[in-house]
Amino acid sequence: MLEGTVPVPHEFADRYRSEGLWTGRTLADLARPQSRMDGTRTAVVTARGRMSYRELDERADRLAAGLAGIGLRAADRVVVALPNRPEFLVTCLALFRLGVIPVLALPSDRRAELAYLCEHTDAAALVVPDVHQRFDHRALAREVRAEVPALRHVLVAGEPDGLTGLDELERQAGTARPEVPDPAPSDVALLLLSGGTSGRPKLIPRTHDDYALQGRAAAAVMGFDERGVYLAALPAAHNAALGCPGVLGALQLGARVVLASSPSPDEVFPLLYGEGVTLTTLMPAHLALWTDAVPLLTARAEGLVAEVGGAMLDPAAARKAEEALGLTVSRWFGISEGVLCCTRPGDPADVRLETDGRPICPADETRIVDGQGDDVPDGAEGELLLRGPYTLRGYYRAPEQNAVSFTADGFFRTGDVVRRTAGGNIVVCGRIKDVINRGGEKVAAEEVERHVRTHPAVAEASAVAVPDRSLGEKTCVFVTAADGLDPPTLRELRLHLAERGCADHKLPDHLRVVAELPRTSIGKVDKKRLRGEFTGTVPAGGTHAAG
Repeated sequence: MLEGTVPVPHEFADRYRSEGLWTGRTLADLARPQSRMDGTRTAVVTARGRMSYRELDERADRLAAGLAGIGLRAADRVVVALPNRPEFLVTCLALFRLGVIPVLALPSDRRAELAYLCEHTDAAALVVPDVHQRFDHRALAREVRAEVPALRHVLVAGEPDGLTGLDELERQAGTARPEVPDPAPSDVALLLLSGGTSGRPKLIPRTHDDYALQGRAAAAVMGFDERGVYLAALPAAHNAALGCPGVLGALQLGARVVLASSPSPDEVFPLLYGEGVTLTTLMPAHLALWTDAVPLLTARAEGLVAEVGGAMLDPAAARKAEEALGLTVSRWFGISEGVLCCTRPGDPADVRLETDGRPICPADETRIVDGQGDDVPDGAEGELLLRGPYTLRGYYRAPEQNAVSFTADGFFRTGDVVRRTAGGNIVVCGRIKDVINRGGEKVAAEEVERHVRTHPAVAEASAVAVPDRSLGEKTCVFVTAADGLDPPTLRELRLHLAERGCADHKLPDHLRVVAELPRTSIGKVDKKRLRGEFTGTVPAGGTHAAG
């Protein structure tokens, strides 16, 4: 067992195996059966070309041998921050085959996030692209290595510019296969990032057993099989596009994966028709973007199912999208920590578009509880608790967080407020945790506040979620000025956070300068009042706007 992780209790693990939920298949085996049966079958497609299952299988083996050659060993951690390119899949498969654990970062992550991940996991290597969206990730990687001296390797997908290139590792390996045993099914396969509320991202250990089950179960409820074509328009490193069923679920079935660099209609619409895409995953803002781009369609997207989640979905917007595009919307509510709920494509329209569905696996356990931990009746609101065969039992190296995030009997406290309908479907009503859901990117308010307070002209800071038509929510920071100093402008504050290495989606969208932050009766910052001041539902108390 990986040090710093919490195992599933034996009685549960034994039951999941006896019920056929955990099959013993590992992610190291992805692409191998298809390569041997019909290696010419297309595995991966991008706008620039395609890769067969045999090529994917052989490239993964060569890269695994090359990585072993530079000293990577089973249970090592490697931070992977690659965009939706074939190298992402080749790298993940190569690491799985070595038993090395990819820590899946996002290509939008910058120095602050990557350095923390490398330090927290004692990473042996960091993998980055050369240039992505006109940003040079090689320079970023050099900054991270300077900050984290224990980082042994920086690996680059593309032109290495003096660093170690993945292509070169493949070439050096030739036709070699790594001479190592496959990982055990119960081993940790990967570490996912949690979109939580604390100042630092938490890491979610997912085993080969549980993540393979998640992919199969998600595919089954979507009616997705080896004939399907999955489009990854969201970052493939995110759980939504990785394993719901996502790219790994598609490869597990022998289906085709289409990688897009973004959900932009200009890029994805030609892929929809050219490849016959049958399933994709979107945020509500992207669904609206596609709806507005209907004039670019050459034909209706009949037969396409769009899994939509990550933020609240307006049922009227979903109906408009279905009518305009011809696709079918499946609403999803899920977390990287485990249990996924969704509506099925064949559900009645009122269920499919107005609820967030039900768990994808019969062994998933859900409870909805009040503030005392007692179950509430159907129709009443409460906090959602989760437990099941693909739900974590503890965050990685986070004993203090685990003590508050889990009940004594192993249920995960989501912090989400939901209710259950008489038909057994979940409806998400809000959340308890202080997190800003910016177009599906979860931004911890505490982390933003911590960075803002480092500006010399800021005395106090409070970050709150405010409504936004396109992204659902944006970040507004309320600040008080330090004595004798002029408060920063929004541009100055964003530049300050960027220089501290914050990702773009964590930079404040709005700034309000106040004489003092409002407080509740027990002395906490009254964020409800701050939101009201922004929206105009309560009078502002000495606030002036700056963005």
